[in-house]
Amino acid sequence: MPIVLAFSGGLDTSFCVPYLQESYDAPVHTVTVDTGGLTGSDRTAIEARAQDLGADEHHLVDGRAQLYNDHLNYLIKGNVLKGGVYPLCVGPERIVQAQAVSEVAQEIGAETVAHGSTGAGNDQVRFDVALRLVGDALHVLAPIRSLGLTREESTAFLEDRGFEVPTDTTDYSINRGLWGTTIGGQETLTAKQPLPEQAYPDTTPPTDAPDTPQTLTITFEEGLPAAVDGTSLSGVKLVEALNEAGGAHGIGRDVHIGDTILGIKGRVGFEAPAAQILITAHRELEKVVLSEEQQVRKRALGDVYGRLLHEGQYFDPVMRDIEAFLDHSQDVVSGTVTVKLFKGQVQVQGIDSPHSMFDAGTATYGEENALWDGRDAEGYTTLAAVSPRLAKKARTDASTAASKDAPASPGTP
Repeated sequence: MPIVLAFSGGLDTSFCVPYLQESYDAPVHTVTVDTGGLTGSDRTAIEARAQDLGADEHHLVDGRAQLYNDHLNYLIKGNVLKGGVYPLCVGPERIVQAQAVSEVAQEIGAETVAHGSTGAGNDQVRFDVALRLVGDALHVLAPIRSLGLTREESTAFLEDRGFEVPTDTTDYSINRGLWGTTIGGQETLTAKQPLPEQAYPDTTPPTDAPDTPQTLTITFEEGLPAAVDGTSLSGVKLVEALNEAGGAHGIGRDVHIGDTILGIKGRVGFEAPAAQILITAHRELEKVVLSEEQQVRKRALGDVYGRLLHEGQYFDPVMRDIEAFLDHSQDVVSGTVTVKLFKGQVQVQGIDSPHSMFDAGTATYGEENALWDGRDAEGYTTLAAVSPRLAKKARTDASTAASKDAPASPGTP
């Protein structure tokens, strides 16, 4: 019976190929899911690596469209930034990858799937939960976690069997994807130091970005981006285009500190130009077309949605409930947003929407209006002060009564 392995070509998944073959006397099918960030040469190199390691068959799955359609569109609709900073570059990818691995397993009749996650990070939870929910009968193996191997031990295992282990050419762990690239290194092991400029692999340092800003017009239709500068693009192509444009101007660089699924603090660097551009533009468009109360409720639900997705709980039914709310809220989120990209910053220059709640015929902020007069406004200000006035009076009365009832200090005449 074959074993299906989620395969990136890195050290941990490379170890898994011969280890699984030897330990379970079973053929191993490797599966690489492209969720963005892979070039044609990357795909070729990963397949060659799988073959060199002795994989019985290699499968390449293009998961970019599924990533966008199932996940990124809700991150945009919800303006999801974990901790107000991080655009969830990795978590959604693992869901798509797990689903693809499960589908390959079903196609070839495999009952066992494997991944190369360690026992310390978030990915083990994401893979395990997703694999067990999309494939009820699947048995999940995580050899690196179960054996507690160090990188040195995995390297020795491969070298003992004649497999070449490339020497790391960088001090940083890089994970590229459609929604962004995450970066881990010595500096992210504590909260004390910034990442150096050279740690960011694909974006231009803001100080070296062009001295001339670039202006883009993004068209949204029911909450989702549909065109850039009037050119219609698919979701995937649009994100890729904004990653390229924003990266040239140093957009999307930052470092996030947060709580991991297992309860410890974690820190990660990232660069996500398209995410920063789209969430900034979408959020400002919503300010024009949604009521204040809609925006307040959306922010709260967006935070919940992002946290659960980050923690591998995509399949919890509450996620479908939140998605239904987000979908309904976007009925009027259509229009164009003009943004300026300059030296690492995204600035919204203007917004135009057929559903704008700006109404020049109703009121000019702070000057004139057509829906009320001065007496109405005076009455409103009187009523607006009622609750805080009553609260102030109640607290003052209680404080006065308490001071009167307090026993006299010793020696008081």
